[in-house]
Amino acid sequence: MSPTSADAQRGSGDARPALSRLLGSGSAEPSAATDVETFAADYWSTRPLLTRGAGDFSDLFDSAAVDELVADRGLRTPFVRMAREGSVLPASRFTSSGGFGAEIGDQLDSAKVLAEFAAGTSLVLQGLHRTWEPIARFTRALVADLGHPAQVNAYITPASSRGFDPHYDTHDVFVIQIAGEKRWRIHEPVHEDPLADQPWSDHREAVGERAGGEPYIDAVFRPGDVLYLPRGWIHSAVAQGGTSIHLTIGVRATTRDDVLRRLLALAAGDVELRRSLPLGVDYTDPAALADVIDATRAAAARAMGAVDDRAVADDLQRGFVPSVRPAPVRPLATVDLLADLDPSTAVRWRDGLRARVVDDPDLVRILLPHATVSLPVEASTAVHALQDTGHRPGAGLAAGALPALDPASSLVVARRLLREGVIVPIGR
Repeated sequence: MSPTSADAQRGSGDARPALSRLLGSGSAEPSAATDVETFAADYWSTRPLLTRGAGDFSDLFDSAAVDELVADRGLRTPFVRMAREGSVLPASRFTSSGGFGAEIGDQLDSAKVLAEFAAGTSLVLQGLHRTWEPIARFTRALVADLGHPAQVNAYITPASSRGFDPHYDTHDVFVIQIAGEKRWRIHEPVHEDPLADQPWSDHREAVGERAGGEPYIDAVFRPGDVLYLPRGWIHSAVAQGGTSIHLTIGVRATTRDDVLRRLLALAAGDVELRRSLPLGVDYTDPAALADVIDATRAAAARAMGAVDDRAVADDLQRGFVPSVRPAPVRPLATVDLLADLDPSTAVRWRDGLRARVVDDPDLVRILLPHATVSLPVEASTAVHALQDTGHRPGAGLAAGALPALDPASSLVVARRLLREGVIVPIGR
């Protein structure tokens, strides 16, 4: 789907609020912002974009959040790493047992973290989209905007310290400078659009040589600055002056290689592709294999051409859904609510829930990642209306007044979908 058609379905380019925020919609100088359409056409997966003063991101994360996570949340590895001058420290240097009743040896030890950090070691808080709710909410919105899975790490670097050597990532990133200043040096790729199994260490010498040359970007980032960096672009950063905190949002973009692999997997059952190679085939002679290879290419092209688009789309969805978790539900509060559901209770589609709604002659089915919820076809209008609330921030419907249902039936449907975790109450 093109960016234009996707925005048409959502209503407008402004319907991508999380992405727009990263592109500077909250900037004090609107002229510094980049619109979604320009980003999609000129920057996405192509070249870096540095937005100065994109906005205030303190609602997502700050130094107090770092201290709370380190001191109070009982984080364990691998949600935490520490690194100094490019080397990752053994976990024992910053973790210990939680003591009586929590004898788990890899819990973060705040005193050890203090000692290491004061000595110049960088702290990395990983998976914040799972451990810090403001970032979790923002990440769900960004994933909906991008159509690709995302995860968030925080890098907390002491003054004048460097956490990691020049390297490239196999995923795209957005970098948000939260506190302090950090100098970033960014160089063009030596291996364009690397896949997940093509790490920078495979090109260590070339990366080091390129990093020693003229940078594409050499800039000191300040709070509110946001960088978009496509995968493969070489980068390193050094804190300036005081403690630096930045968020890195890693985006695991689905690629054409992913589509090709699914096409091949679905086409593999074709009879021509199942045929044996000739008797006595000589694998050491490329010329002897030329006809076999050509015939296989032709058979694969025919087989892939016959694969139904819906099958490929369903397979891509099955790969995407497990990598993105929807908003959590509150089991006890939900059970209490079900016991005496007020018709005026506002409900909405669960944030981040990926599901397909299918209308059959007698049923409307909600296809969830691990289950299917079936309701009488009379509930179809209500189900589609509820699903639509998931695309509109703040939207909701009264549990006892769902479209095309009488009040009693509306409550029955609302109770069922609340119990299945499809919808959630608003403001509870």
